[in-house]
Amino acid sequence: MRNAPSNESTPYTYTRPTSATFTGKGLLGYSFGPLNQKDLEIYYVEVEKGHDTFMVSRKIARTYYVLAGSGYFTIDNRKYDVIPGVLVEVPPQVEYCYSGKMTLLILSKPRWFSGNDTHTRWNPDVLVREGPYGVDHSSWTTKLVRAKILGKSPTSFFLRLNERLWRRLPSSLAGLRPMLSYGALVNTLARMHRVRAQALSTYFLRNRPELEQIRRLLETKGKGETLRVAVLACSTGAAAYSVAWTIRSARPDLKLILHAVDISRQAVEFAEQGVYSRTRPELTNTDIFDRVHAAEMDELFLQNGDVVSVKPWIKDGITWHVGDAGEPEMLDILGPQDIVVANNFICHMDPFEAENCLRNIARMINPGGHLFVSGIDLDVRVKVARDLKWQPVQELLEEIHDGDSSCKVCWPCHYGGLEPLNKRRADWKIRYASVFQVGSIPPAQSMRNDENAQITETLYDTEPNCLTPSN
Repeated sequence: MRNAPSNESTPYTYTRPTSATFTGKGLLGYSFGPLNQKDLEIYYVEVEKGHDTFMVSRKIARTYYVLAGSGYFTIDNRKYDVIPGVLVEVPPQVEYCYSGKMTLLILSKPRWFSGNDTHTRWNPDVLVREGPYGVDHSSWTTKLVRAKILGKSPTSFFLRLNERLWRRLPSSLAGLRPMLSYGALVNTLARMHRVRAQALSTYFLRNRPELEQIRRLLETKGKGETLRVAVLACSTGAAAYSVAWTIRSARPDLKLILHAVDISRQAVEFAEQGVYSRTRPELTNTDIFDRVHAAEMDELFLQNGDVVSVKPWIKDGITWHVGDAGEPEMLDILGPQDIVVANNFICHMDPFEAENCLRNIARMINPGGHLFVSGIDLDVRVKVARDLKWQPVQELLEEIHDGDSSCKVCWPCHYGGLEPLNKRRADWKIRYASVFQVGSIPPAQSMRNDENAQITETLYDTEPNCLTPSN
């Protein structure tokens, strides 16, 4: 943005940001502003394939102007070819999507707000999938939940209503057993109804108890040993740098080999630079420094006004990759790891895809190594953990489960919401564990893990006695 002359208090001209405001598998978007017209938002979008999903806007009217390239819009099940100079107006309450290779200027009125867009199905030009819930999409319950009456979804209305009511519910009531049961039912509907899509939202030091657990695991390593760590879905780098800082602060003697992976090329290229603005979010709509204390800012970053850079002693030696954690060849690219961090992206997959991805990730871990996996459908995580006989790490279990406030506030009305820890469940020690020891345990570690092994044996021999609907 170029500011107005110094004697003026408001800007008159705007330039496109140097980095994208949002990204998808088929596009990059840049937001101008914020504008003085509070009810208007303007975007510049570079479309490589198309928008990931079809969607319906609740209140926002969007106007698209084709600057370059060609493609087509599908609006209310009708196809419209577009070329440079064509203007497309999409009113609220109409399903639409666009495909092609083109450059668009988009006007949104009013400005975008959370909850406006309902994503209805995948765009096959961008993602080839049967639907948001893969093989389960044809079940009669899913069809019922996603059904529309006179073009509107009763489930969408029900979820929006519940979200408003739940936010006003006192915590003393929300924690009662009947409310937890009702919340679990609402969350089941949310997971069946919503189309899932990846996002780049992230924070530095996002889950402090989890980082503390990584630090404690380092106690088993001898002086000067090599530690191999992979951070999957690293987004714009906050997670990878947080892990590297934790390890190198606690054990500077270790030879750390850290691989950071994300499916978004732009996110990886941005993360590798390690340079961030404190005042303007880039590629993410979150304040990535929200959970960092002033003293930690000084330790993590070199600061130059509003721009901060990750310090070289943290940044050096990290290898960055563009890749899909669900692809089998990731093991060949990364090699076996001692620790794999796979947080907050598997929840954006349908259950079938999530299970396959989690099983693939497990192949990357050395026998006796550890997997950190939060932000995932708990039923999927429990199923794979039981099948593969993972040992849930009980140390800091509750603290890690509750360590990321951004996941807790999304429950129960969003598919990515985190189910409250419920010790009345017979299987709670495995259901709510976010850290697992994977594979056979080397003899040198066997005595240290006797207690975990006994816990795991009990868990696997006990059928879950679910007091609330499973999440």
